[in-house]
Amino acid sequence: MIKALIGLGNPGEKYKNTRHNIGFMVADAVASALKCNKKYKERAFSHIYECEDYDLIIAKPQTYMNNSGIAVKNIMEDYNIKNNEILVVYDDLDLAPGVVKLRTKGSSGGHKGIQSIINYIKTEEFPRLRIGIGRPERKEEVADYVLSPFSKDEKLLIEKVIAHSTECILNVLKYGIEKSLNFCNRNIV
Repeated sequence: MIKALIGLGNPGEKYKNTRHNIGFMVADAVASALKCNKKYKERAFSHIYECEDYDLIIAKPQTYMNNSGIAVKNIMEDYNIKNNEILVVYDDLDLAPGVVKLRTKGSSGGHKGIQSIINYIKTEEFPRLRIGIGRPERKEEVADYVLSPFSKDEKLLIEKVIAHSTECILNVLKYGIEKSLNFCNRNIV
């Protein structure tokens, strides 16, 4: 059973609508769908939505992407949550835009936010929802690319991806991860 949904991103207006903040966008959409209450937890270094009707918290770590593990570890300790009871949502350069993949475990795949979580909680075994953002044309542009907003053409697709990701997470909450894999793993076009 998932007890914490953790959307990864960077805090602040500067990063609000960037590719790297798709995890925050999905977290906000799920919190809105479930009508959760928002509060800031000092020790957990996160904005937390408490969803009392669902025995769920939704967290947006405020530690910046590359230090996400600090917040995740604190959330797990504060709420007495195990690694298989979290679901982390984040952007993935290795998936094309519109591709959504639910996994029960795995390596970081080079994602620094996920690697930070692995380093802090000492395991790769935690569920995650990967949301494709594609790669820039040149490798040296990766940092600028993930920190840039979606183009006009991409915005409609991203709205569909966020809607599907929200439905996926609601499905996971109702039926569990294993029974939700086929429903969640999609290429939204």
